[in-house]
Amino acid sequence: MKVLVVAASRHGSTAEIARAIEVRLRDRRHDVDILEPTAVDTPEGYDAVIIGSAVYAGSWLKVGREFVETNADALSTKRVWLFSSGPLDDTESDAVSADKIDRLTSATGSLGHHVFAGRLDRSELNRAERLLTKIVHAPDGDFRDWDDVTNWADQIADALA
Repeated sequence: MKVLVVAASRHGSTAEIARAIEVRLRDRRHDVDILEPTAVDTPEGYDAVIIGSAVYAGSWLKVGREFVETNADALSTKRVWLFSSGPLDDTESDAVSADKIDRLTSATGSLGHHVFAGRLDRSELNRAERLLTKIVHAPDGDFRDWDDVTNWADQIADALA
């Protein structure tokens, strides 16, 4: 199967998750392209599309939302999965707004949505982002569960087989 993985990432953490998904799907014998949302002219020519975005204040990054909106018609004819990256601990289980994800799911006909924990390295943040993380007491560290990423990619590979 020809699969497109698209990731909207601000500081690289979500892009690293997308790369891990790409590698796993390649290991499972799928032909995979990985691109940033602005680098995709059209999802035509792909059998499946996996779209992910970093989450800030309960929402996907604008570039991720715009990719879905711009390509909604084409995506509705594909097998689509969505993922979000951002919660840093168990207290942020509602970090992704359910109705916002429902809108993305409806627009794409998504077969599923998965939330992955994120990573916070304050040295990568601008002044406003550092202030916000201090206000909300966001913990520093890499909270991504690579086994979770691999297992989810395997589920998609199995569905495409």
